[in-house]
Amino acid sequence: MSVKVYYDILSHPSRAVLLFCRANKKFIPFTPKPIALRKFENKSEEYAQINPMKKVPAIVDGNFKLSESVAILMYLSDKYNVPGHWYPKDLDRRAKVDEFMGWQHIAHFNFTKLFNYEVILPSVTGSKTDQGKLSSAVVEVEKTLTNLEQIFLKDKQYLCGSDISIADLLGVCEVEHVTATGHDITEAHPLIGSWVERVRQRLNPDFDEVHSVMHKLRDKNKTKYAK
Repeated sequence: MSVKVYYDILSHPSRAVLLFCRANKKFIPFTPKPIALRKFENKSEEYAQINPMKKVPAIVDGNFKLSESVAILMYLSDKYNVPGHWYPKDLDRRAKVDEFMGWQHIAHFNFTKLFNYEVILPSVTGSKTDQGKLSSAVVEVEKTLTNLEQIFLKDKQYLCGSDISIADLLGVCEVEHVTATGHDITEAHPLIGSWVERVRQRLNPDFDEVHSVMHKLRDKNKTKYAK
């Protein structure tokens, strides 16, 4: 039986779940079910039967329905017995992954706010970005990136140790949301830049395919910040 995965690649939690399923396709039989947020397909009554919150991602596994990216990644890791590095059985190692996932909602909020101010709202409303709100969002994103680099990455290859985990998927998809605004974070945060490239190489070609729209936005917007 195939797991139905409902997602939109403009959603960073969706990308994390989709990347996980694609990276573990030998273990997780899944069927992609794209939901176009821009067309408000997530607001339909049909989709509400899958996720009453009308958000993505969500999955349907047989008769079981589940939303929220963190819960989905944990569930799929345990049920389908994927390689242990994704969500370790060892209590201490798993707790470090849980620690990041408990923190990352802060990154999600700050990165989403910046993306909305710089990409979504100007596109939808046709109005100029409020520079005061934008400046405040940039400051909060910078603080979040600094914490990501100095607290979680430090001298490690991946966020929670020497091997990739579901924490890295959530984290890297958040960071790609920032870069889609045109901001180049690699100069100020080289450890993050190296880590993103490490994850990218580990997951390609899936990484580039899942992030293709975000990378097009990045290339379009980065001229705003060219020196």
